[in-house]
Amino acid sequence: MKIIDWYILKRYLATFFVMLLLFVPIGIVIDVSEKINKILANKVPLSATLMYYLDFTVYFANMLFPIFLFISIIWFTSKLANNTEIVAILSSGISFTRFLRPYIVGATFISILALVMSMYIVPKASAGYNDFRYKYLKRDEVRESQNVFKQISPTDFIYVSNFNYNSNTGYNFSLEVFDGNKLVSKATANRIVWNPETETYTLYDYFKREIGEAGDKLEKADSKELKLDFDIDDLTPVIYAAETMTLGQLKGFIDKEKMRGSSNINTYLVVLYKKYSVPVSAFILTIIAVSVSSMKRRGGMGINLAIGIALAFTYVFFDKIFGTLAEASSISPLIAVWFPNVVFAILAVFLLKNARR
Repeated sequence: MKIIDWYILKRYLATFFVMLLLFVPIGIVIDVSEKINKILANKVPLSATLMYYLDFTVYFANMLFPIFLFISIIWFTSKLANNTEIVAILSSGISFTRFLRPYIVGATFISILALVMSMYIVPKASAGYNDFRYKYLKRDEVRESQNVFKQISPTDFIYVSNFNYNSNTGYNFSLEVFDGNKLVSKATANRIVWNPETETYTLYDYFKREIGEAGDKLEKADSKELKLDFDIDDLTPVIYAAETMTLGQLKGFIDKEKMRGSSNINTYLVVLYKKYSVPVSAFILTIIAVSVSSMKRRGGMGINLAIGIALAFTYVFFDKIFGTLAEASSISPLIAVWFPNVVFAILAVFLLKNARR
């Protein structure tokens, strides 16, 4: 049986990586055709463009990982079925569960690879991919944050009604300092501007009140330059920030954002939970793919591929829809991320039982 195990395992891994090599260039060609005009118009350096497409390759492969895996297993298992190789294997007395062993070994290898990539390689690629887009392709788009209210330390709270990332300018700014539940001081400004050269802020129509037992201390100025204890990212949290962090960095970032009362916390939690759910999906999708394609059908491989593609896109649809719902509503990110895996795990059990028969 070891010969058959190695035969199936090699076909499993080889087909998966060949599928990546086939589809990733197609994705690159489509992306180039969409962005070539902007790349030329903005005179993007060749080195930056090449690095972008290197990051794009990793980002694209990770995003469509379930589809690539599912289709590759459907493809080579259907070929085994059409060549009656599966019939010969099962007729020799080998159970269907034992036949699945090399597939599970292959899924284990792929899931470990996906886990390592999601923790260390994909974050770096995601940072390069998104930074290129915003630096060269979306430079004319206005990026704003509305009604930002954050706790930046155990005692300090900041607020701006809106902050424009392009001009580094915020409006209706306030900084409140508390001692327990007691307000110690409050500073306000109609406008606040970040100065990247000096790493300071200029506050216009500045007013500050320090509350004291003997009386309040007031300070007022048309403009005042201060070095405040928060970063510009505290006012303009990048929506894709969580995607660019390793596992340890992401956990620390989420703890920090929870303390600050970030409105994007669900988005960050979805990214965290997907680092674990995507590798697990390798096992679920493998079992479904084998169960669907191990039977020789009258329509040949075409029927199996049609079923496989439909199931793969259904999985991705569920994954995207529930991820979006978690980010935009009160649905628990944990439930939203794992719901597609639970549903398809139930489907995998059902299909596996039918395949054994």
